Amino acid sequence: MKLDRRKLKILQAIIDDYVMTASPVGSRTISKRTDIGLSSATIRNEMSDLEELGYLQQPHTSAGRIPSDKAFRLYVNQMMTDSNLSSDEIKFINAYIRQRANSIESVVKQTAELLSDMTKYTSMVLSPQLKDIRLKHIQIVALNDSTAIVVIITDTGLTRNAYIKLPYGIRPDILESLSSKLSGALYDKRIVDITPEQITNVLMEYECNLDFVSSIMKSLDTGLASDADSLLLYGTNNLLMHPEYSNIDKARQLLQVFEEKDSLYNVLSNATKMEFTITIGSENETPPMRDCSIVTATYRIGDMPIGSMGVIGPTRMNYPKVLALLKYLGQSLSDTLTNMLEEE
Repeated sequence: MKLDRRKLKILQAIIDDYVMTASPVGSRTISKRTDIGLSSATIRNEMSDLEELGYLQQPHTSAGRIPSDKAFRLYVNQMMTDSNLSSDEIKFINAYIRQRANSIESVVKQTAELLSDMTKYTSMVLSPQLKDIRLKHIQIVALNDSTAIVVIITDTGLTRNAYIKLPYGIRPDILESLSSKLSGALYDKRIVDITPEQITNVLMEYECNLDFVSSIMKSLDTGLASDADSLLLYGTNNLLMHPEYSNIDKARQLLQVFEEKDSLYNVLSNATKMEFTITIGSENETPPMRDCSIVTATYRIGDMPIGSMGVIGPTRMNYPKVLALLKYLGQSLSDTLTNMLEEE
């Protein structure tokens, strides 16, 4: 059933009040708003209809009503108006990111931390994903007779290090030659497409054993795929400051989701396929997250999506403000990463 203008206006007023106060909203509160122009009795009847339609809920201990997930979905899809950042906020963000643009990893992490600070919610970031990222250079440097560090550089400017065991007696000049030939053979290949056979073909003339081949493959896997796909959380305690999470059991379950990260990783990994996503309350698959909303944005290098970041907050979060921040931060981060790569 499509809501008429009066019901939409009342629902909007209830949502506005609830977002600000986190308290159930009564008809008397709404009737005091000059833009409503309806009696308390009329509003009460309309609120009863909205409750029957699933847009309002009544907490057991209160005579007021609170918006349901269905109401917030309607709000996000149809009722919400865009919010703009202030000029001071934009200046602050630009300066903050510019000062920290010394590496791709650093600027990604610092941007997500800024997102948490500015929203007062929990933020998360999925570090650059490497499914389509290509190898630019690989360097094997001996640390001692038995251990070396493998330095891997990609076409996006990402650098990763991993430690490997060296074959007995291999000389530094051999490692230098080996690094050069590996870089040549694997140049511009997608990381995920590199095979043990390709590495073996290069190592054959050096009479290196299969364990060394395996070590180099693992350096690609652990140094790039695992670390680069890691999920980072900021402001995990921010949510506990909101009254929705004053229940100790509810807070404990939520913190456990944060600690395990698997479900959040899946959310952000899937979000990379879309510019923005908003998941509200019961739409979340993980039960402890069903009192939360998650808003995500994708960031890019050039035209290639390489990661995503998001905000976790109560369902009554300030959606326009969060979206405005994510849009601006996502674009700023994308521009910064692209410029960093072009300057190399």
